[in-house]
Amino acid sequence: MLDFLSSVLVSLGELAMSVGMKLVYAVILLIVGLKLTKFICKKFQTCRLYQHLEASVAKFLSSAIRISLYVIVFISFAMVLGVPATSFITILGSAGLAVGLALQGSLSNLAGSIMILLFKPFKVGDFIETAGFSGVVEEINIFYTILNTPDNKRITLPNGSVSSNVIVDYSTNDNRRVDLTFSVAYGTDIQKMKELLLKAADDHTLVLKDPAPAAMFQSHGDSALNFVLRVWCRSGDYWTVNFELLEQIHAAMLAESIEIPFPQMDVHVKNT
Repeated sequence: MLDFLSSVLVSLGELAMSVGMKLVYAVILLIVGLKLTKFICKKFQTCRLYQHLEASVAKFLSSAIRISLYVIVFISFAMVLGVPATSFITILGSAGLAVGLALQGSLSNLAGSIMILLFKPFKVGDFIETAGFSGVVEEINIFYTILNTPDNKRITLPNGSVSSNVIVDYSTNDNRRVDLTFSVAYGTDIQKMKELLLKAADDHTLVLKDPAPAAMFQSHGDSALNFVLRVWCRSGDYWTVNFELLEQIHAAMLAESIEIPFPQMDVHVKNT
């Protein structure tokens, strides 16, 4: 009986020693792995390649590398503890399926992020319009694109929605065309109105000379003659040129006694 008990105690001691050593090795591996992951991520962020990458691409790659390294560290930790590789892969597969079903929207956003970073329809700092919102792109992360609107509102858009919608980038080209429409009363001298519009465009310092401004008689409206003025300016000056030309041309029309008509309707009554 004593021999049996002593053999059991010896076996338990050896088992405890074995498990304890595995636990120690696993903890050491975990600590070293986490520190090594931080070191690699920091080195990547300071390397020359990272500095030359676009900000959105650099952040995405940094996050992807960090997550991948963490996954490798925790898998190694579990395997050192004795979890069989096949069982671990099965668990990961089942967990991945469950997480995938639960996070369909997030995975869609991740796919959208990859599409945005690959095809680069816009970049950080661009003024864009998409999914019914417009603003300056502040950040493109793994799941969301963050815009700052002209009235200083912060909008977070899911990348899945952004990548599946029409994207208008107002910052890609250096120059933009400003189209302005003016309505004047019937009887107004067409040539005089065109000269007035061109003079206002030529006098504005932010309007580009090449391409040259163009003023045209556009159409006969129900109660007015419609003219269009088209000028080119730097993209950053678009709204300044738009608002200032509207104000200056309105003042010039008043000075020249050019009538701005109201909608009119003539009613003819016939006695039968």
